[in-house]
Amino acid sequence: MTDRTFTIIKPNAVAAGNAGKIIDAIIEGGFRIIALRLTYFSRNQAERFYAVHKGKPFFNELVDFMTSGAVYVGVVEHENAVAEFRRLIGATDPAKADEGTIRRRFGESLQCNAIHGSDSDENACKEWSQFFTEDDIITAEYR
Repeated sequence: MTDRTFTIIKPNAVAAGNAGKIIDAIIEGGFRIIALRLTYFSRNQAERFYAVHKGKPFFNELVDFMTSGAVYVGVVEHENAVAEFRRLIGATDPAKADEGTIRRRFGESLQCNAIHGSDSDENACKEWSQFFTEDDIITAEYR
C-alpha cells in the first residue's frame, strides 16, 4: 500500500536557495513527488492553514513568516507516508532533530525549520486540498 502526505518547503529554505536540495533529499528518501507547486500564501490562506494555532502567542508571527516569501507545496507518496516523511524531516526544532534529517540540515529555528510535514493522513488530505484539486492528484497517478 502506498500512502500520501503533504509538505511545504518554507520561505526561509526557498530564500536560502535550499529548495532543490530539499527536493533531492525527499526523492533520495524514497518518496515519489505527485504534485509540486511554487506559490505564495496570502494572509487569509495562512490564517486558514494554521487555524488550529489561532489564539496561541506565536500565531501572528507564524502567519507573518509563512507570508514572507515563496513556498513550495507538494504531495508525496511512500508506504506509510506520514510517519516516514516525519522521520525524514526530523523533529520540529532543528536543534533537536537527528543528524541528516532535513530540518537538521536546513532549519534555522523552531519556526524557520525549513519544511512542514502533515501529522496525520486526515490532515494531509485537508492540507493538500487547499492547494491542489483531486484532478491534480489523480492525473499524477498516470504519468
